[in-house]
Amino acid sequence: MHHFFVTPEQIGQRDICITGGDVNHIRNVLRMQPGEQITVSSGEDGKEYRCEIAQIGEDSVTAKIMWIEESDAELPSQICLFQGLPKSDKMELIIQKAVELGAAKIVPMATKRAVVRLDAKKEEAKRKRWNAISESAAKQAKRRIVPEVTRVMTFAEAVEYAGRFDKKLIPYELADGMDRTRELIAGIAPGESVAVFIGPEGGFDEQEIDHARAAGIEPITLGRRILRTETAGMTVLSVLMFQLEG
Repeated sequence: MHHFFVTPEQIGQRDICITGGDVNHIRNVLRMQPGEQITVSSGEDGKEYRCEIAQIGEDSVTAKIMWIEESDAELPSQICLFQGLPKSDKMELIIQKAVELGAAKIVPMATKRAVVRLDAKKEEAKRKRWNAISESAAKQAKRRIVPEVTRVMTFAEAVEYAGRFDKKLIPYELADGMDRTRELIAGIAPGESVAVFIGPEGGFDEQEIDHARAAGIEPITLGRRILRTETAGMTVLSVLMFQLEG
């Protein structure tokens, strides 16, 4: 069943009004007809609205609310992926997979070893694209929220921002053994928020690791193999999903 996101203002007592690009997708791509069923979420309250399409117009689609369900598609903990800016279009893949694996927010980071540097104009265009990818992935994964991709932060800004999270992890090739990593991950309880820091190609600078340690961010190991930046985040998120999934 196809899933769509709307703003809370588009949800009425009995009907939901779908506008924007989804109208063309419903009418011309999916070629849906009145009477077909869809699911709709506001992207904020975690509710899923099972609906029946009542009318398809040029600029809007009206869907009749059949019933409302509380979603169980979200992880019991909010996970934020702090991702060092990678080269080429790897960030798009990282965002897509992070959303599929349950991340609640993605923070792009400008780190010392990141090759990519974005000016204000490029960053605005990239962020618009990244958030569109997040929404598309959220639809595919039947998420009930659309994880936000924030503005690009410096490493120092990201560390400060992560101070609000209960648990903070940073994969590092010189971290203690796997036993310590298992202990840290096993100690994360449902309901606790988690920040995961992933470096760009080339990893984190030693001064960045020292800065992270001083801020209470725990270095962990991902094993004896060196993982690419686009693999490392997915690995941590997969382990956390397995640990936290009810």
